Amino acid sequence: MRLVPRFLLLCAADYRRWRLAALALAALIGLAAPALRAETLALEPGSDLVGALATVRSTYEDTLTDIARRAGLGYEDMVRANPGVDPWLPGEGVEILLPTRYVLPAGTRQGVLVNIAEYRLYYFTKDEGRPVVATFPISIGRMDWATPIGMHKILSKQAQPTWYPPASIRAEHAADGDILPRAIPPGPKNPLGDYAMRLTNTGYLIHGTNRPVGIGMQVTHGCIRMYPEDIQWLFPQVPVGAPVQIVNQPYKFGWAADGLYLEVHPHLEGDAGAGDQGMTDLMARYVRATEGRPAQVDWPLVEAVYQAKLGIPVRVGGPLQAADTAVSSAVAGNSPEREPAAGRSGDAVKYPRR
Repeated sequence: MRLVPRFLLLCAADYRRWRLAALALAALIGLAAPALRAETLALEPGSDLVGALATVRSTYEDTLTDIARRAGLGYEDMVRANPGVDPWLPGEGVEILLPTRYVLPAGTRQGVLVNIAEYRLYYFTKDEGRPVVATFPISIGRMDWATPIGMHKILSKQAQPTWYPPASIRAEHAADGDILPRAIPPGPKNPLGDYAMRLTNTGYLIHGTNRPVGIGMQVTHGCIRMYPEDIQWLFPQVPVGAPVQIVNQPYKFGWAADGLYLEVHPHLEGDAGAGDQGMTDLMARYVRATEGRPAQVDWPLVEAVYQAKLGIPVRVGGPLQAADTAVSSAVAGNSPEREPAAGRSGDAVKYPRR
């Protein structure tokens, strides 16, 4: 089962070779190691914004996929947020923005909510009675094998699953000279990884992977694929029967205590909503977000965020503050020099005033 173009698989070898160095760096900069990364974010009443932006410095051995995995991000997250940075050879000491702040998609606030436009899964639950959310990067179906939009439920769960490749996938591989067996048992060669949860109405799965380098890409046959450590955390949390809503929202407006935020992602490859309808769709989202809650909006900034499509929440409603002005300048293409910051603390990346 091909997950990514062949040349990208070299990065998997890089990851194994430098794993110990990566974990040491994670400890130094305050990012948890992959196996310990799962965390929940508090849901504040009346707020649609969670998380915080941060920056880290790359090491000589790093790729953006290495940094992404340590930070709970995927490939597209990192590439969008760091334009101009080589994803496979960023270099020593390059400041990398971690886009770990999110506007929650419009949709259910219970169970699983998947937004395929941002390659991200949200799981809403409670911690000692308080509403919280955990969020994870995912891979989704490619253009000819789309991940199904709509309301679903968890039909069944299986640890150490056996993969039975459908006839269509076996035929696709056979055309390339790769003959798949009718069943692949649990183990390191199983593309499902160690855990799988089947969705109602579709036959598709939320599952792990044996090739994590592909997380955050549009590369699956319709299933939702997660890092091994993420599905290991999620699997026991989600009960059979839990609701799963899958949406496609490249434009997200959301409220926080200090105003209205906008987060924009590119349309997926093959998405019928791409093109000239983009701004029309964005305006429809704005109308829904501000119904009964009017906002004073900086429309030139909205246009800049829409054009940049960096996948980073930007405050576009209400009086702009210094940090917002700097982020606005960045997404508009002025790229002010960033001050270094470490770890995942802080409400925003800090920029010097001009």
